[in-house]
Amino acid sequence: MTTDLAPPAPSLPADGVAAAGAVDASKIYGLGDAEVRALDGVTVAFEQGKFTAIMGPSGSGKSTLLHCLAGLDALTTGATYIGDTYLASLDDKQLTELRRTDVGFVFQSFNLIPTLTAEENIKLPLLLGRREGDPAWIQQVVETVGLADRLGHRPSELSGGQQQRVAVARALASQPKIIFADEPTGNLDSVTGSEILDFMRRAVRELGQTIVMVTHDPVAASYSDRVIFLADGKIVHELDDPNADEVFDTMREIGS
Repeated sequence: MTTDLAPPAPSLPADGVAAAGAVDASKIYGLGDAEVRALDGVTVAFEQGKFTAIMGPSGSGKSTLLHCLAGLDALTTGATYIGDTYLASLDDKQLTELRRTDVGFVFQSFNLIPTLTAEENIKLPLLLGRREGDPAWIQQVVETVGLADRLGHRPSELSGGQQQRVAVARALASQPKIIFADEPTGNLDSVTGSEILDFMRRAVRELGQTIVMVTHDPVAASYSDRVIFLADGKIVHELDDPNADEVFDTMREIGS
């Protein structure tokens, strides 16, 4: 039996400690013998002002969790929230507005508009929301990611690393409550990828942002404050203040 009514909102963390999270979150595809549980009862909270990495083997549910947390996909059962907002309580228009105002996104493919300059791409979420933003904040973001001398360039005139810097700056520009990054260094060489990860870490430590990143790379995960490991749709381990060796060893144990 199905219903269009949203389940009751779960209890959210007190005092607004968490920027986002999930409560008993499950995502099921298919029926019967073909059923796949991409997420299986996941409960997790992401602290404000922290950089968290989500890792796991292929098919572990890490990207599904990210997409459900960001409101890009809906759970089968359970709940996701951003701040004190329970996502299932929103209609499509409200969810779109929440993603525009409270959420920043960084993807592997950059997703820049080719006809716009770097500056216009950075300000795009604000323009779509008919907001000007905080000029001082935007200037600080531009300086943090090292783009001050590239603002007039279009994506085709920028290197891959510069394009991803634009994407990171765009995610930061509207001062969202949280940024979700899906394999943000996947299309970059190791040196450029390290630069992007360093910018993201600085955004957390110097600008007070909150970032949740899916990655398969132990080195990328080592830039975070915390790593959550998934396997078969469940959280199976966590590390605080990780280093690359610890992350690699944990991934090897999970995959064995």
